[in-house]
This record gives sequence, C-alpha cells and structure tokens, in this order.
Amino acid sequence: MRRNRYLCAEYAHRTSASDDLRRVHFQSPEYLVERLDAIAELYDTNRTDLLVEAIREYLEETADSETFQELVATKYYDDQLEFETVKQLVGAETAQRLRLLKADLEDEPLDLATPDDVNVYEDDATTVDTADDDR
Repeated sequence: MRRNRYLCAEYAHRTSASDDLRRVHFQSPEYLVERLDAIAELYDTNRTDLLVEAIREYLEETADSETFQELVATKYYDDQLEFETVKQLVGAETAQRLRLLKADLEDEPLDLATPDDVNVYEDDATTVDTADDDR
C-alpha cells in the first residue's frame, strides 16, 4: 500500500491541471494488457495512470541517453530538425546548447594570415627523406 501511495502521489505531482490530455488508441498484445491490469490492481490504480507514467519514464530516459542526444544533434546540424522539435526531444537547456554550437559551426572561419616571422621549430627541425622509404 505504501508503494501505491507513492505512485499516486508521484503521478499527481507530475500531472498538473494545465496538462492537455489527449485520447490515444492503440493495440497491444493481450498478455501485456493482462500484466498491466494485474499491476494496476496490485497498486490500486488504473492502467492509464501506469501507461502514462511508463511513457514519461521512457521519454526521460531516452532524452538523457547519449546516443539519442547525438542523433538529435546530428539531425539538427544537418537541418533535418527544427529548433522547437529539438527542444521537445532533449529539453530547453540542451536545445539551447545545440543552437549555440550550430551557430559556431556555421560561422565562417577567421581568415588569419600565416605569420612569416615565427620559427616554430626553433632551428632544431629534422628533415626526413621519404624517397628511400621501402614501404
């Protein structure tokens, strides 16, 4: 019973009156529905609450995954995703970081002339003749 109160309190905390609800219809293997119903009965809740919580947890775990974030970043940098979509997928903070990085990547590199008066080897350079290499 303690776990049930925790689940209900956690669900109530995460679901606010401002959340817009949308009815979703999907088909699932019967054994999954039966298992879900058994768990819902055990916790004295309903299958919808369990499904919503499971989806929420899955989305949070996925958004935190390095592989997922790399995929989102790649598609965003390649202009396959809009910023608002990125924000929905990985959160506002990560999306903003990706936006700044993308802007840096799109900037033209600085056109700096090579300095003529700098000897990076300080007269200790070794010359290698690759013509004698037998590879």
